[in-house]
Amino acid sequence: MKALKFNETFGSPRPLRGRGVGGEGRRHTLRPDRPWASKLAALIAGIIVPFLSIEFGLASKLSRFEQSQPHMGTVARIVVYAPSVEVASAAARSAFERIRELDSILSDYQHESELSGLSRQSGGPPVKIGPDLFRVLSAAQSLAVRTNGAFDVTAGPVIRLWRRARRQRVLPEADRIAAALDLTGFRWLTLNAKQQTAQLAKPGMLLDLGGIAKGYAADEALKTLQQAGIKQSLVALGGDIAVSNSPPGKKGWTIEIASLNLPGAPRPRALLLHNEAVSTSGDAELFLDVGGIRYSHIVDPRTGKALTGRRSVTVVAAHGIDSDALATAVSVMDPVEGLKLIDATKGAAALMVIQTNSGIQTWKSKRWKNEGVRSCAGLTSQEL
Repeated sequence: MKALKFNETFGSPRPLRGRGVGGEGRRHTLRPDRPWASKLAALIAGIIVPFLSIEFGLASKLSRFEQSQPHMGTVARIVVYAPSVEVASAAARSAFERIRELDSILSDYQHESELSGLSRQSGGPPVKIGPDLFRVLSAAQSLAVRTNGAFDVTAGPVIRLWRRARRQRVLPEADRIAAALDLTGFRWLTLNAKQQTAQLAKPGMLLDLGGIAKGYAADEALKTLQQAGIKQSLVALGGDIAVSNSPPGKKGWTIEIASLNLPGAPRPRALLLHNEAVSTSGDAELFLDVGGIRYSHIVDPRTGKALTGRRSVTVVAAHGIDSDALATAVSVMDPVEGLKLIDATKGAAALMVIQTNSGIQTWKSKRWKNEGVRSCAGLTSQEL
């Protein structure tokens, strides 16, 4: 559900489709040892991405390794600093396997996923679920309460309507939206922490974790790398990025946020991050144009309607599960209320850029306003 462009800079900016991270110095690339991966990635992402690269650190014996694979409907990218290619490859394999495992649990596209199985048992008794699904649903429900439903993982029926609308290029009928809304509502989802069960009260309810799952997967992949002894790493899943310690000789990982590419929109900004996460929600690539009106893939679960107009919301938080979910929630909230939510969340900061009838408007949370000053557990924002 993300639409964000990052630039990857090796000395000078180079625009890319999708997301990226910054870096400096020479980079050496090797051919991938799995030729099928590039074909699969091209099929999913429209670009050939799997490759392994090495960048020798100037102030450390560690070297920079990078690899990408297709996962969770996007390109998963891992960058690590390690003493050898063997150590880096083993750690990356474990992290990619963890992402694959989580996709098999949290995906609403996979019929056999644990999430899909839970949805099929809607209207029935409580269902015992695994720890990963329970953690994600618990975090989702907590934010749903805080936002009074602006974030709601039970919005699967509404989201599927708009997916079909984008494919068919026809707006959903009002009665279909009303019927989908009748099956939506976070209060119809009950969790029992002691029994580790979940219950969907109404038959036909569908869960969709598109606004939180990738952030959680980035966190878990980062944790897997740390367990493998990798202390300096970055994991990117679409518009969700989580990083650990800074690269050797650097103050942090340089992440560039692309602008809306509209007249009057702010220029691209760079964030310098360590031991935190960043997510951006927007409509740069996924949208429906009907009658000259642009309908975003971002749907307000409270109304069942897709957002109109251009917008981009970037959130930095301590963990990817938080930055991902907050960016999703703030996207559908009134800007003032959205920033109140961010300011009330420890360690979070946000930048909102929205196209309005009076032009491009920008909102910043209190922590984001301190440009050039460390905040948000290590956030530095600067104009490029």
